Amino acid sequence: MKKKILVLCTGNSCRSQMAEGYLRHFAGDRYDVESAGLEPSVVNPKAVRVMQEDGIDISGHASKDVQQFVGQDFDYIITVCDNAKERCPYFPGNAQRIHWSFKDPAEATGIEEEVLDVFRDVRDKIKSTLLKFIEEQNKED
Repeated sequence: MKKKILVLCTGNSCRSQMAEGYLRHFAGDRYDVESAGLEPSVVNPKAVRVMQEDGIDISGHASKDVQQFVGQDFDYIITVCDNAKERCPYFPGNAQRIHWSFKDPAEATGIEEEVLDVFRDVRDKIKSTLLKFIEEQNKED
């Protein structure tokens, strides 16, 4: 049976969307993955672009409100920003809570290429963190 993961951030537009994309790509056979936000907006086009550069298509993703998942059981609830960690609603069951704080690339300023470099940096940090997480989970199973 697949384990269930919920990835949370504030807007469900960048960090949690990237994490969802990587988890589905690298471990979709092992996990059912969802992402959501405390204040959902839209999936950031720059997040879509930098993920596409790495061969992951999140263009079909939609920003979702965390409230639609309240009451569901998850094996892991992963927060990828401090705001989501502090404001995460209660979920029943024995979900393991994991927190990784990634900079919000949507706050980057500068010319287009400088902003994209921030998105790429955050993307790469999320990817390496998730690959380590998946590796650790493989050892435990």
